[in-house]
Amino acid sequence: MQDNSPLPDPASSATSADRPLSGRRALVTGGASGIGAAVVRELAAKGAHVTIADMNEASAVRLASEVDGETWAVDLSDTSALAGLVLDADILVNNAGIQRISALQEFDPADFRRILTLMLEVPFLLIRAALPHMYDQGFGRIVNISSVHGLRASPFKGAYVAAKHGLEGLSKVAALEGGEHGVTSNCVNPGYVRTALVEAQIADQAKVHGISEAEVLNKVMLTESAIKRLVEPEEVASLVGWLVSGPAAMVTGASYTMDGGWSAR
Repeated sequence: MQDNSPLPDPASSATSADRPLSGRRALVTGGASGIGAAVVRELAAKGAHVTIADMNEASAVRLASEVDGETWAVDLSDTSALAGLVLDADILVNNAGIQRISALQEFDPADFRRILTLMLEVPFLLIRAALPHMYDQGFGRIVNISSVHGLRASPFKGAYVAAKHGLEGLSKVAALEGGEHGVTSNCVNPGYVRTALVEAQIADQAKVHGISEAEVLNKVMLTESAIKRLVEPEEVASLVGWLVSGPAAMVTGASYTMDGGWSAR
């Protein structure tokens, strides 16, 4: 039997291969800067329509204009606004986070609660809001930007470590529940990434340890790492881009370290 169907257009095929996320909608929290901004650019380059959720509306608008996306100016720590939320996102990247450095006996309880709210309760609420749409279409990708501190602990970071350990568990539960619906859920676990948040930590750590900021990287932050440099945001974004791709369809419930060997110890 003769096949009279038209041959595929090579240019069209190349475009499809280059933009495998065309038609997909993505939401990236904390997407206006740092890791989040790198993830936004990565997903947009692969064809996704990206919504940038961030408190910094001006930065979000600039980035949205660059990638032809949209913005959601929101204070995610106000969880009352999220309880009834419904999301039509095909891809959810939980990235928003903050940090406080303090010994446990001096840790401000309000700061502790705020970190757990933003970095554990908010991801839960957003996953909860996105799953009905993902289940209905039989496809979903959840990527939680965790940390090496989701797998290891460090002193003076009680709230951050607790939140990231909780996020690891939440991600695995989402993976187990979502598997039969075509939804995957994974964590990305970088070490120290070159962002404004880490730069602020360097100053905080210098104060806590009584050393210069120049010594913090070598004597505190990178002592456990075999590769003595910060992770670049684009490196994290490239891993996120793979996790939401077709070839990663069987990857779920996993935690992917990008820590220069820190967690190998």
